[in-house]
Amino acid sequence: MRPYILSENNWKNLKEAQIELAILPWGATEAHNYHLPYGTDIIEADHLAAESARKAYEKGANIIVLPTIPFGVNTGQDDIYLDININPSTQLAILKDIITVLDRQGIHKLLIVNSHGGNDFKTALRELGLLFPNMFLTTCNWFQAMDKEKYFDHKGDHADEMETSLILHLSPHLTLPLGEAGFGIEKKARIRAFNEGWAWKERKWSKISADTGVGNPKAATKEKGARFFADVTDKLALLYIELSDTDIDDFYEK
Repeated sequence: MRPYILSENNWKNLKEAQIELAILPWGATEAHNYHLPYGTDIIEADHLAAESARKAYEKGANIIVLPTIPFGVNTGQDDIYLDININPSTQLAILKDIITVLDRQGIHKLLIVNSHGGNDFKTALRELGLLFPNMFLTTCNWFQAMDKEKYFDHKGDHADEMETSLILHLSPHLTLPLGEAGFGIEKKARIRAFNEGWAWKERKWSKISADTGVGNPKAATKEKGARFFADVTDKLALLYIELSDTDIDDFYEK
């Protein structure tokens, strides 16, 4: 039993507990090129959140990791077979129910560890912050925490070299040989503003990628995944520690 993982814990340990920070990993269920499992984002969320929690817990952080939410916003992939979508309004409802429990039970800090690019919790947390003024609500994208160019040769953001390396490290038995992977070539928009990033339209996945990947995975290795995993969990663990230790009424520097 890992005492910082809620699903492995028990009532004997928790009935007198006073947790400072709840951590909610949130993934998605979707195709990841030809070679990675549909649960890639879930596997990453599970392992990254748990390993970071181990490191933080061993340094005294008072935390608990909630079970990973396995479904994310996949509205741009409605014609990709068995990509499971939940709408942003559904995410808001789920979050409201979870936050209601935490607030009622005196756990006033929540960190969402997001593992899926289609999830964007900022708007929901703005709205929920008004409903729950005693709560400290925050989110992070672990996949944006590091300079990926220091670890990987090819850029991408879905079933790319980074994700493939991670799954080769975490769940190699679920990964097909890289010879079976597509090249993850992304078709760009015809309008420059969308490619520059200051205009936005949701990507229609079947229109922009033949294999559902974005980014060439061919140079991925388990060794790259292990190095990246160690460093990103170190960085996440520091965030857990700082959030656990910080007085939410004294968050800003004077």
